[in-house]
Amino acid sequence: MLIHPWDAAHSDAEWQQWLAAHDFGQLAVNGLPGEPPHVQPLHFAYEAEHGTHGRVLTHLARPNPLWHALEAHPEVLLSVVDDYVYVPGPWQAPPDVPSEHGVPTSFYAAVQLRCTARVVDDPEEKADILNRQVGHFQPEGGSARAAVGEPGYGRMLSGIRALCLDVSDVQAKFKYATHKPDEVQDRIAAGLAERRGRGDAAALAHQTRRRAT
Repeated sequence: MLIHPWDAAHSDAEWQQWLAAHDFGQLAVNGLPGEPPHVQPLHFAYEAEHGTHGRVLTHLARPNPLWHALEAHPEVLLSVVDDYVYVPGPWQAPPDVPSEHGVPTSFYAAVQLRCTARVVDDPEEKADILNRQVGHFQPEGGSARAAVGEPGYGRMLSGIRALCLDVSDVQAKFKYATHKPDEVQDRIAAGLAERRGRGDAAALAHQTRRRAT
C-alpha cells in the first residue's frame, strides 16, 4: 500500500483507536502452490495490549478451505478499509486551475496488519477466544458463555477452529487531502457536509481532525 508522508498515521494511537471501532476485515492467506490466495471476510477482536503491535482473535468454521494453506504459510495479512468516499474532480481543483480540470480521487482509512497465525484447536482456548470476541462485540451481554461440555455454545466448539494472529507489522493510511491548500480543503469539506452521502460524515471528521494536528 502506497502511503505518502501526509497520509501516514500520526501515531500508533490513531490507527489503534480507529481499528477498535472497525472490526470487520479481510484475511489474506497465501495459497498452496498453483492456487490463488485465500481472502476471507471476517469479524475480529483486536487486542492492543498484547505484544508490540497487539494481536487479533477470530474463528472460522472447520470446513473452511483455507486451513491447509494457512498451516503451510502462517504469515498472513489482515486488511481493514472504511470511511471511504468518492471526491469529485471540481472539489479538488487547485485555486489557479479551472474546476473542470480538478482530479477526482478517493478518500479512505486503511489499516493492514501483517501477522503470524496460530491455529487453535484446544477446546478450552477456543472457548476463551469466543468469549473474548463476544465480549468485544456484545459488551451488554445477553448470550451464554462458551464452556467446554456445557449446553449451547460448548457443544458447538468442535465445529470451529480459532485463530490467534500476532501482529508483526502495521501499515496505516488516512487519505484525506490534508496536504492540499486551505482553499481546496475548505471546498472539499463544504462538499462533504452538503452531500451527506454514505461515509461523508466520517470522512469529514477525519479531514477536520487531521487538519488540526
